[in-house]
Amino acid sequence: MSYRTKAIAAAMLSLASFVPMSFASAADLPVKVKAKPIPDVPFFLVIDDRVTFSYIGKGTDPGVWSVRPNGTNNGDTAKSVYSFTHFDVWAYGTNFFSVNLFKSDHNDPAGPCINAGVLPSGVAASCSGATEFFGLLRSTYGWNEIFNTKAFSYGPLHNISFEIGAEGETENNYFAPNKRAFEAGLQFAFDLPYKGYFNVAPLAYKELNRNSFSQCGSFTAAGAVPGVNCNLDGEVKFNTTWAVEINYYMDLGFLPESINYFAISGRAGWYGPKGDDAHLVNPLGGVQSTATKTELNSEPIRLTFDASKAFWGPKYAQFVTTWVSYRYWQNKFGLDHNAELGVCNTGTALVYQSTHSCTESSYQAGVTVKF
Repeated sequence: MSYRTKAIAAAMLSLASFVPMSFASAADLPVKVKAKPIPDVPFFLVIDDRVTFSYIGKGTDPGVWSVRPNGTNNGDTAKSVYSFTHFDVWAYGTNFFSVNLFKSDHNDPAGPCINAGVLPSGVAASCSGATEFFGLLRSTYGWNEIFNTKAFSYGPLHNISFEIGAEGETENNYFAPNKRAFEAGLQFAFDLPYKGYFNVAPLAYKELNRNSFSQCGSFTAAGAVPGVNCNLDGEVKFNTTWAVEINYYMDLGFLPESINYFAISGRAGWYGPKGDDAHLVNPLGGVQSTATKTELNSEPIRLTFDASKAFWGPKYAQFVTTWVSYRYWQNKFGLDHNAELGVCNTGTALVYQSTHSCTESSYQAGVTVKF
């Protein structure tokens, strides 16, 4: 029963108490009875806005690395992250979007450097850390709400929804990526104990990108043929592929009330091979291949501490939280961490060495404020 239906039912019950049992008893009632107005149902049933500052200790950016004193490659890049997130619930579903700014250290330099301290010409230089903007949108439309039924709730299954999404990214480094991606599919929402949830979304995924890596004349030899081993304008139109995204959240409600301030959450996204990174007709094999691989972008576990509830009481729950998490991102952006010579690997002849820049394994810690 909707909020509006409940309000109308309550008003009808209150009016029923004034229905006369007889004409005589009606004379004892006031001449005028004014019912209280039924409050309008707000368009958004829930609105949740938050800002976050976090720090990634060992981030990566494919193709960007420096050389350690012992001669090995170092692809680790510390990143400061500034984020705004919005979540809302309305009559037919949910909306979520986030805007994020990543500021890298000098190991991931802004253009014109291609690697830490190196210009495309090979001349030494000092470039500041790159700045990346990334935005993401996901919207769901619940089948229970659309069809006004509970048929899509059974056992732990809470609802089935249509899901659509989009995302975009750009960075001011030499590669100058400009990503646009779109998703569409279903979401299956399950209930977990202690007001938790577990969502699984099988999706179709389409990505468009533009970067200097695939642009003719950038890294390819003279006489390169557009559409064969390079792209004339750097635009890459990847093939439509599959994706599966999951996320979960659960309060640790089994803890004693005196320390009941913790929650766990996590997410993971698998994105299938989407074609050749350089959109070539005949990509080379082995370590030189630019064919994309299945990408795993995940934060398997995040532990959150509700600081405002702990120090100011339940009235201020979730206003200020601190958290720590583990990130794992394999084949970042779909780049094969075992191939992509010059990006994921470097070397000459048959001697290759990983740049350690196409797989990310790092901790992340942050502070989030709700307003």
